[in-house]
Amino acid sequence: MRPDEAAGRLDPKLAAATTAVPPPTVKMKGIWKNFGAVRALQGVDLDLMPREILGLVGDNAAGKSTLMKILSGALRADAGEIFVEGRPAPIHSPRDARSLGIEMVHQDFALCKNIWIVGNIYMGREIRRRGIGGFLGLLDKRKMLRGSEDILRRQNVDIGNCRKLAGALSGGQQQSVAIARAVGFSAKVVIMDEPTASLGVKQSQRLLELTRTLPQHGISVIYITHRMQDVFTLCDRIMVLKTGQNVGTFKKSDVSIDEIVKLMILGRIGLEQGALPAA
Repeated sequence: MRPDEAAGRLDPKLAAATTAVPPPTVKMKGIWKNFGAVRALQGVDLDLMPREILGLVGDNAAGKSTLMKILSGALRADAGEIFVEGRPAPIHSPRDARSLGIEMVHQDFALCKNIWIVGNIYMGREIRRRGIGGFLGLLDKRKMLRGSEDILRRQNVDIGNCRKLAGALSGGQQQSVAIARAVGFSAKVVIMDEPTASLGVKQSQRLLELTRTLPQHGISVIYITHRMQDVFTLCDRIMVLKTGQNVGTFKKSDVSIDEIVKLMILGRIGLEQGALPAA
């Protein structure tokens, strides 16, 4: 049999495996969340693909932060399912989310400013030396210092001495440390909640450049912002929430800033008016 004939008779199962599309890194299906009589989320679906930057946009009270708090374990959904890389992922706490490789970078950086940089990076992951009898002893500060310097170097973050207090850093440097902390420990997904809200123009540009490199390291990103120009500069797809409902998810190339803003304001009415392609 000629080689080309053998190739043509490839086992169908093997052929399917070689062409199979990988599952979403994160799939949220039918997520509901109520706060008393207020329906914050109403059956929301979200797919985040491998190495993708997904923009999550919506007006105030659209449900963006609530949805991400559920994914990061800070809140529990009233109904719905979450899958990570195709497997069911019950997330009941931030520890559960972190064990699955899901990290969140908060708008206020969530750093302890009176603690040195190393302590912030290793918070909750402290390394301890073996004590007497094999028990864990004192903090291994030297090992954590080397690890922090390596994490920051890999993210191309230059803040000088890692023994500084976090409060001594500029806003941009603090945000860079927060991102480095999130991605430095085998993260699969990084959620960024309004990361440039308190930064200047130059610092914001540096953060966008840093975020753009994350998919190169195998990390998928959910990027929440009100800055439409940042969304269209950075993101691959855009998901629009309106009053707790997913209006649609669109390729960046298929929509304009004006169309996305219209959806944020009008919700599904904007789709019914035919101004956008099908979600």
